Amino acid sequence: MSAVVDLLDVSVFHKDILVLRGITLKVEPGELVYLTGKTGSGKSSLLRTLYADLPLKAGQAKVVGYDLNQLRKKDIPYLRRKIGIVFQDFQLLSDRSVEDNLLFVMKATGWKDKVKMKMRVEELLNLTGLETKGHKMPHQLSGGEQQRVGVARALINQPELIIADEPTGNLDPESSEGILGLLRDISRLGTAIIVATHNYRMISLFPGTIYHLSQGKVIHSEISDSSLE
Repeated sequence: MSAVVDLLDVSVFHKDILVLRGITLKVEPGELVYLTGKTGSGKSSLLRTLYADLPLKAGQAKVVGYDLNQLRKKDIPYLRRKIGIVFQDFQLLSDRSVEDNLLFVMKATGWKDKVKMKMRVEELLNLTGLETKGHKMPHQLSGGEQQRVGVARALINQPELIIADEPTGNLDPESSEGILGLLRDISRLGTAIIVATHNYRMISLFPGTIYHLSQGKVIHSEISDSSLE
């Protein structure tokens, strides 16, 4: 099975400013990967490059079967359907229930069969521990529960890759542990997960491959401990 992400000597630019250079890394199906580094080290810019929010200007990159060097603008929505994105600030629709947040994304990505849509929503709520929360509005949920909705939303189209940019940044330690544990469990089902985080305690609880960003470069570490803090 080919790598979900395969970068070779990639440079990452943000507004024509070089942020990272010489990045070579692979992410395999079912692998849990952490991007660590200080604020401003380029974690978010690297993630945005993977889902074509920032253009690839140097190096070679394949992501979920798409060659980013040859990616056409019309292909970007199809690339993104194979990638689920989890945001730090949840980005839920505040005027819709949990279930309707999921249905909204389904309709936007081409789902038509209402029976299949309802079944998928139930599957996702069960998977993320939200079985009794489908009718709730976002403001009625805790931060951890809102982020679980974010994870459920990211999983709708059975993506090959989940990208989570500081997914526990707004959460207390207990909720953070729940979200990282959920992402770890999803990786064990075969989905590749990339998490950008400062939270070294969570990395020690849920070990994975670490790529540490520092001074415009990526330093690879196989060891999930707090030695990079």
